[in-house]
Amino acid sequence: MYYATIDCGTTNSRVYIVDKDMKIIGKAEKKIGVRDTAIYGNNEKLKKGLSETFYQALKNANVELKEVSFVISSGMITSEIGLKEIPHLWAPAGIRDLAENITKVHDASVFPVDIPIYFIRGIKNKYDAQKTTIMDVGNLDFMRGEETQVAGLFSLYDIEPPLTMVVLSSHTKFIPIDSQKNILGSITTVSGQVYEAIIKETFVGKSVRKECDVDIKVDDENYFNEEIIDSAYSWVRKSGFLRSLLLPRFMDVLLKTKWYERKLFVEAIIASEDIEAMAQLEKYKLALDGTFILIGPVQRTLVYQYLLNKKKSIKKIIKITNKQDVDKLSINGSLFLAKLAGLIG
Repeated sequence: MYYATIDCGTTNSRVYIVDKDMKIIGKAEKKIGVRDTAIYGNNEKLKKGLSETFYQALKNANVELKEVSFVISSGMITSEIGLKEIPHLWAPAGIRDLAENITKVHDASVFPVDIPIYFIRGIKNKYDAQKTTIMDVGNLDFMRGEETQVAGLFSLYDIEPPLTMVVLSSHTKFIPIDSQKNILGSITTVSGQVYEAIIKETFVGKSVRKECDVDIKVDDENYFNEEIIDSAYSWVRKSGFLRSLLLPRFMDVLLKTKWYERKLFVEAIIASEDIEAMAQLEKYKLALDGTFILIGPVQRTLVYQYLLNKKKSIKKIIKITNKQDVDKLSINGSLFLAKLAGLIG
């Protein structure tokens, strides 16, 4: 018997087919996500895209639908712009809480495939709806999908909490976790989406676009330069985020710099702004000298590691950067929760 997991995000979704030993035997990925629902005003494109991706994963695994016991999913798929809105759990919430609140749906109008699908709930920060005002809005936050990555982290790695997990994707999300493995809440920024918008929709994109370099062959995904990061951090603090975003343009027109140097500068500007959001971690009473787990692409984790170490004096930092290892957090986390819920023998 086989199982399927769906990781539905803002812009991309992945479907994995796994066997009883939790080994991935087939997968498929599509640039489809809840952003499409926001753009088109309904989730029809999302449903169609997810079902196509599901059937492609079956084909790639050489597995028939009747051989799959169920689908389990986490992420933005459970939001109001996903397939079905499932209420968040209140923080703090532990692994057992997540398992006990998995929601089953078997409805072709929700997911157009004749198979049970289980949804893992997200988690929202604790607040009093009767007393919270606009002046308190900065204390609000929620997650959908990262809670499953937390479950995957503890099922795959021998890491002792308390710790802070930092997920670097279309968002940056800081997730403090206490010594009992309870998720205490989250702090989120739109870092990844801002970066994509800058590259695609502003003239700064021209200054960081890859060029044909005859002088040097460089792997821009691993390129690292402390001076560039220090400069970006310094100018964000001196002149603010919006002014700093113009500086790569000046570096391009007025200075002799390379495209990958300017690209790193933009990454560092956004990371520097993110680091300032960390001030809100203090309310969770977690020491900033605890372990930080950075999850994301190599260059982004390098930039954040440097800033956390040099600007915030954080010493214990673990990076998870390999794409397969990152994917396994959601896959194994989903199945680990399914097992705790009694869905897998």
